[in-house]
Amino acid sequence: MKTFAIAGCGHLGWIVRKAYIDGLLKEYKLVAAFSRKAEDAEALVEGTEAMAASSMDEIIAIRPDLIIETASIALLKDFAIKALKAGISIIPLSIGAFADSAFKDDALDAAAHGGARIYIPSGAVGGFDALNTIALIAEVNGWDIKAGIHTHKGPDSLKNTPLYSDELQGEERCVFSGSTEEAIALLPTKVNVAVASALATIGPDKAQAEITSVPGFIGDDHCITIETEGLKAVADIYSANSDIAAWSVVALMRNLSSPMMFF
Repeated sequence: MKTFAIAGCGHLGWIVRKAYIDGLLKEYKLVAAFSRKAEDAEALVEGTEAMAASSMDEIIAIRPDLIIETASIALLKDFAIKALKAGISIIPLSIGAFADSAFKDDALDAAAHGGARIYIPSGAVGGFDALNTIALIAEVNGWDIKAGIHTHKGPDSLKNTPLYSDELQGEERCVFSGSTEEAIALLPTKVNVAVASALATIGPDKAQAEITSVPGFIGDDHCITIETEGLKAVADIYSANSDIAAWSVVALMRNLSSPMMFF
């Protein structure tokens, strides 16, 4: 039986916890949880045999097989390198951290030396298998390739960001167009899925991101496109809330422990 810990005890962490309690992760044992708010970690592990850790170092010391990160780019960057060097694989939801090429390189190096893996979940999107395959074919053949993501969201979800203005409440408008790398720098908590799709294709510095604000729109609609010579793939996924991101972690964990795996 594999062991896992949860880093981040908010709404998404609780979805993973519920899946565990409900018996959807039978091949795993929850051993620890951490939150910057100690009471949140204590609440999440209540009713389980897991401990509420006082730090990520405490979790790393007990060497779980997996750490599930559902918190923030900052927390992921704080512990990922050390965990990977210790041979602990990670499933991060704050995938935007890997738009930082230096951090990405250090994480890959740490994973290689520690014998660990970085498992990128589909989050609120999907189709990584096809995206990665088409990108590979284009690379091998030296073909030109285009890849990007176009997201529609409501103006309220852009409040407290540099993109928001009151005018967005009354008119549909493209509020961002640029590279995925530029998007995550501007919106560190809003476009993790864009970085994930970019990592699966041509990289955050080359993959394009576009955000359109639509008055009254609830949730997010992500349309990912990749196109090269004789090949094109489009994945369009709508979600009314962020729950699908945590459920993608549960699905990934089940896939990793199953005798039949989907890629």
